[in-house]
Parts: sequence; C-alpha cells; structure tokens
Amino acid sequence: MAEEFELVIRAARAISSRGDEVACTIGIVDGRIGAIGPVDAGFSGRREMVVDGDTVLMPGLVDTHAHISEPGTELEGFETATKSAAAGGITTLVDMPLDNIPSTVTVVALEQKRTAAHGRVHVDVGFWGGLIPGHLDDLAPLWDAGALGFKCFMIDSGSPHFPNVSVELMEKGLGIARDLGAPLLVHAESDEVSRALEVYHGRSYAAYLASRPREIENVAVSEVIDAARRTGGHAHIVHLSSSEAVPMIAAAREEGVTVTAETCPHYLTVTAEEIADGDTLCKCSPPIREAANQEHLWSGLEHGVLDQVVSDHSPGTVAMKQLDTGDFGSAWAGISSLQLGLPVVWTEARRRGVPLGKVAGWMSTAPAELAGLAHKGRIEVGFDADFCIFAPDQSFTVDPATLHHRHPVTPYAGRTLTGVVRDTLLRGQSVDLREARGRMLARGAA
Repeated sequence: MAEEFELVIRAARAISSRGDEVACTIGIVDGRIGAIGPVDAGFSGRREMVVDGDTVLMPGLVDTHAHISEPGTELEGFETATKSAAAGGITTLVDMPLDNIPSTVTVVALEQKRTAAHGRVHVDVGFWGGLIPGHLDDLAPLWDAGALGFKCFMIDSGSPHFPNVSVELMEKGLGIARDLGAPLLVHAESDEVSRALEVYHGRSYAAYLASRPREIENVAVSEVIDAARRTGGHAHIVHLSSSEAVPMIAAAREEGVTVTAETCPHYLTVTAEEIADGDTLCKCSPPIREAANQEHLWSGLEHGVLDQVVSDHSPGTVAMKQLDTGDFGSAWAGISSLQLGLPVVWTEARRRGVPLGKVAGWMSTAPAELAGLAHKGRIEVGFDADFCIFAPDQSFTVDPATLHHRHPVTPYAGRTLTGVVRDTLLRGQSVDLREARGRMLARGAA
C-alpha cells in the first residue's frame, strides 16, 4: 500500500538540491521531506498544494546574521524579527550575541535569550555565542548548551557589553573553536588601523567613506587568515565589504586554509555614488563602497569565493539613525533588510543573468551549512519541509509601513523590486503571523 503523506506539493518549478530548476512532486511527513518524485508522481496526501508556473518553490531561506536585541533593549525583538523573516521567505534565523543585554557570552545569558524568545518566534531560531575578553573558558560550555558557534569583533563593536578582542585572543578562540568543531565568525575590521584615523562627523557620505577605507578590512582579513592557517580552525568573515579582500580569501582557500566569507544585500545593490549626503539610512559598518568595488563582490560570489548572502539585519530607531541631522558620525551603523533581502538580491541577480538556484545556494544552503543545520537549506529527502514560494517576475514598491520590523526604517523605501514572497512554509505548514510556531534550535538537535 502506498504511503499517504501529510502534505503533497506539486510544483511546476522548484529549486532542486543541485540548484537547478525542476518540476517535481514532494511528499511531506512529520514536517520533513519524505519523498521527491516527478510532477505526475502518484503521491497521496491528506492535503495537497499546487505551485503554479508563475511561482518557484525554493528552500526556505536561512539567515545566519540577524541582530535580535532582546532581552534588555528596544531595538529589535523576537516577535517582530521573526514575523519579518517569515514575510521575507526566511524560515531560520541565527541570532548574533550582541546588542542584547546581557550579551550572549555565558550559558546563563544564552538561557535568558531562549526565555525571551519562548512562545514568540514565527520561524526557527538558533543562537551564536560570543567571544569577548575574559570569556575564553565560556566557549565550551556555550557549545555544550547548544550554541551553533561563536562571534567576535576585532574592532570596537559599539556596545560596552561586547568589547573587541585582540588578534591574539581571536587566535586562541579560533583554536578552541577548532577543537569543538565550531566556526568562529569574525567582524574583520582592524582596531589598529581604525585608531589611526579620525572619526568623521558630518553629512558628506564621501567623507564618511574616506574615513573607513578598505585597509581597515584588508588588514583584519589578513590577520584572520593567518590565525586560521596556524590553528587549522574554521574562520568565517562576516559582512565583507572590501573587494580587495576577495583575492586574499581565494588564495588562502586554494592553500587549504579553512576560511569562508559572507556579504550582504546592501553591499551588492547600493553604491556609494548613489548615497546622498545626510542619507544615514545607508550607514552601516563596514560601509557601502563604490560601484567598482561592488562588481568585484559579485564576481567573488559567482566564483564561489564568497559563500553566502545574509542580512546583517541591525535596525536602530529613527532617532538613532540621526535622520534629522544627517550626521554619519553619530548615526547608528545598521541596516534594516530582513523582510526584503530576497527581492533586493534577486532584483540585481536577475539583471545580471544569475539564476535563482544560485541565489538559493547563497541564501539558503550555504548559511545552513555554516551553522551546522543539517536538515535546513535544501529541498532534499530527510530535510525539513521549509519552503519559500516566490514569484520571481512580480514587482512591488517598498513601503516601510508594510514591514514587520520593530522600527521600519529602510534605505530601500520607494524602490521598485522584482520578486514577491507569496507564502512561507515551516515544516510543511504555512506560517501564520498570528501564531508563533517556530522552534529554538540547538547544535546537534535533530
């Protein structure tokens, strides 16, 4: 007797685990993909969904760089962040260990995070632990408690609760992470180079950019590569902005050094030349650079040197963005994009002739692999039935009032983007923003 599935999805277009577009039928049982067959497969299900040819069934996006700043702040919260994620086709978020109070640098703080999130998440959520001075001995307990890996800053993070580490401490942390089998995520900007430069205050974006040259990143990336080479640990460069670091990473990987890197939607779609003076909505750190730099970032993605595209969703309040003064020196360095990442990236990728399957690899598969989420990021038997149903040819204009972010300020306001998320499925169920059904993920959990 043929197996009856809980849900059968018949898709005229789906992104396979190889990244190509296929027609298929998917049978789902217990929230996971139980079978994949041809589009006319005779699967029987208690429920059936048909995905027509105007939409594409993608694996649910996995965003491993989101700042959910609870407990202890009024920045971004679990409920608003995960609603935004679901509306943007994201089925899994991994939360950064800073901007909340206390920072996630102890097991106690990790449990406080989980308590703050309990019953309030609309997608699945995991947590990075933090490495700061005085907390090397907390890495192993955090790992044992389910943290997915660790994050550190080589430059002032802007938070007094999350001080930066020295190059030496970063390397020690990388050695511990290696022994645990964990990645160490590094905000790679050089404190030494930064201290030699003056902080810019004013409305000129060109002047602000000049105060944050590529050298700040290049020096730090070189130091991270050297530490990964010496320790054999897995170093991951977060939110790479400087294209000059791309060949450094490529050479290191050819040498066998375990170093991976990500970039973000804003670095791939906004250029320094188009940022108006005083437009602090576009301030982030590292900064958005010139069009020529952007071209090389795209090349790094397409050649596999950069592994993934994640949001670095870090929204400040309207007041923190200094919209009234336009002062780049004082404005919060963070961009709200959680709900918009896929259409932002797809709009530019489509213009460049990059297939949607490649985008799925950057925004679903690779981030899941970084975080060790063995059942996320692919449409494959045994994987969670997490899907984004995406209309790749439909356009819309960004209206901040439609965003679920706690503080819906975004540099994309008024932009026309291509690609609309029609539905988001978590373990085979459409996400209902009135009901929090997400789970908290821990390392090693099935």
